Amino acid sequence: MSLLNLEKSELDELAAKVREDYEELKAKGLKLDLTRGKPAKAQLSLSNDLLELPGAGNYSDAAGNDLRNYGNLEGIKELRELWGKLTNIDPELLLAGDSSSLNIMFDLISWAYAFGTNDSERPWSQEETVKWICPVPGYDRHFAITEHFGFELVSVPMLSDGPDLGAVKELVKDPQVKGMWTVPMFGNPTGVTISEEIAKELASMEAAAPDFRIIWDNAYAVHTLTDEFPEILPILDIAAKAGNPNRFWAMSSTSKITFAGAGVAFFASSRENLDWYLSHAKIRGIGPNKINQLAHYQFFGSAEGVRAVMRRHAALLAPKFNAVLRILQSRLGEYEVAQWTEPKGGYFISLDVIDGTATRVWELAKDAGIVLTKAGSAFPHGEDPNDRNIRLAPSLPPQEEVEAAMDGVATCVLLAALEKLGA
Repeated sequence: MSLLNLEKSELDELAAKVREDYEELKAKGLKLDLTRGKPAKAQLSLSNDLLELPGAGNYSDAAGNDLRNYGNLEGIKELRELWGKLTNIDPELLLAGDSSSLNIMFDLISWAYAFGTNDSERPWSQEETVKWICPVPGYDRHFAITEHFGFELVSVPMLSDGPDLGAVKELVKDPQVKGMWTVPMFGNPTGVTISEEIAKELASMEAAAPDFRIIWDNAYAVHTLTDEFPEILPILDIAAKAGNPNRFWAMSSTSKITFAGAGVAFFASSRENLDWYLSHAKIRGIGPNKINQLAHYQFFGSAEGVRAVMRRHAALLAPKFNAVLRILQSRLGEYEVAQWTEPKGGYFISLDVIDGTATRVWELAKDAGIVLTKAGSAFPHGEDPNDRNIRLAPSLPPQEEVEAAMDGVATCVLLAALEKLGA
C-alpha cells in the first residue's frame, strides 16, 4: 500500500483520516521530549553505590599515592589498566581524565589550532583554511566543535560499514584536510559500527596533510542493547602497523555508564601524541579528579564488572528501542514513506522520511507537544540537503511516553508525506 502507488482519490481519503488523527493527537495536550540521548533515572540509579565510594579514609592508589593531592596528569594506573582491557588498548597509551571526553576533544582541536600538533608545520590558525571530514548523519556536538573554530566542514555519506571510503580517500588528497570525525561503534545517530576492513583502510590510506587526525570517539563501545559485546578494534595497534601511529585520537568515557556529569573520560593515542597533549595539559591544569577515578575503579572492579553494569543498562533500554521499532513498522511500514535503522547498541535511531518533509514532521510534532531533535541536526551547520533525516532518542522518557511519542511521530510522518504528495 505504498503511498506512491495510490490513486488520487485513495490519497485524499487517507489524508482525511490522518488529519483527523492529527487533530486528536493535538487535543491530547502532550508534553513529550525525544531530543537528547540522556540516561533515564533508572539507569543513573544503577550506579548509586558510587556515591559512597571510595569512602572515608580510602584515598590512596595501589602504589600508595595520596589521591587527594595535585598531580598525575595521566590518571591512576589501576583504572587505566582496567579500561585498557575493556577497550583493547595498551594502558600505557591511555590517559584517564575528568568527566567529559567532549572537553578533551575540544582541547585537542583548540591546541592544534593555537599551537599546531606534533606533526604540524604551523598552527592550524595560520592555515589559509582548515577542512574537516564529517560522516553524515553524524553527531551534532562533534560538528559544533569544528564549526566553532571556523573549519570548513565537508560531508561524506555514512554507509552500513562506515564512512564512504572512496569519498574520504579523495578528500585527504587535499593538504588542507586536517581531520575527520568518527563514532566507530553503534554510531550516533545511525547505530553503524565501522568494520575492521574500513578501519584498516582509514589507518593506512595516504593523506596529504602530515598532521591529519581521525578523532575516534568510541563513546558507545560497550553500549549494547543485547547480551553481546562486539570486539573493540585495537585501533592504535592497527594504526602503528599501518605506519601511521599518530593518526588516531581515540576517546571513550563512563558518561552513560555511571553518572553523565561525574564520570571519567579517557584519551588514547600514540606516545608521541600523548606527550604533545600532556605538554599543554600540564599548563591548563595540575591533574584530574583522582578520587573519582578510584571510586570508579572500586565500583567496576574489572572489565567484566563494566560489562555487568552494561547488561543492566541494556535491560532498561532495549524495551524502549523495541517499542520505537515496533511502532514505526506497524504505523509506517506498509506505506513506504520512511526508513529507519535498527541498532544493536548505542542511544539513537536514525529516521529518514520522504525528501523535503523532515522539517515539516518536526514542526507537526512540535505543534502536537512532541519535541524532537531538530531536522538536520545530524548534519554540519544543521543543514540536511535532502531534508530527510530525524534523530530519535528514546532513552530518557518512561516507556509509556516513548510509545505515545512514537505513535504521534508516525502520524506526523504520514501527514507530512501526504501533504508533499498534494493530498
